[in-house]
Amino acid sequence: MEEKKKSVWEVLSAIDCSDKVEKKGNLTYLSWAWAWGIVRKNYPTANYCVREWDGVPFFEHPTMGVMVETSVTINGETITMRLPVMDNRNRTIETKNVRMFDINTAIMRCLTKNLAMFGLGHYIYAGEDIPDAVAEQEDECVDLALPNIANREELDNYWKSLTPRQKADKVTLDKFKKRAGELKETISK
Repeated sequence: MEEKKKSVWEVLSAIDCSDKVEKKGNLTYLSWAWAWGIVRKNYPTANYCVREWDGVPFFEHPTMGVMVETSVTINGETITMRLPVMDNRNRTIETKNVRMFDINTAIMRCLTKNLAMFGLGHYIYAGEDIPDAVAEQEDECVDLALPNIANREELDNYWKSLTPRQKADKVTLDKFKKRAGELKETISK
């Protein structure tokens, strides 16, 4: 029987990028250099390009700001993304205040956004800390432990024993809260 080849999305979305993210304020960024390296490791012929308007790598609108655009091609599929030039608080920079450094930063952020559209680190944009494949593995561990909790004290101790990644996992947290609610009803009876 012939084994089905995994899609680009299946390969890239399963990669845990959590130890390659950078925090700036309350925003999370994936290192573009690492992300591009992982893509090229898995897809050596992948490439990207930066769009130019009249010989410059940005589009300038007098009242709306500056925009950059990148396209990534992997296995013959091309995805194009645009991104405004923003400051470190994710606010658009007024056209008169944009520096070349800001444009370069926006281009690399846009490239990373492109890669997320192919699956790499997409969960970061969704506000998650780890990919679904890792979350499902950790979720299984949590599901096994929760039924053995009999009272509020055990529940509190269990919560304290979880790793930060388990606590950050929305699926696990939702199930944890559901189980906590069930325990609360049982304890109050």
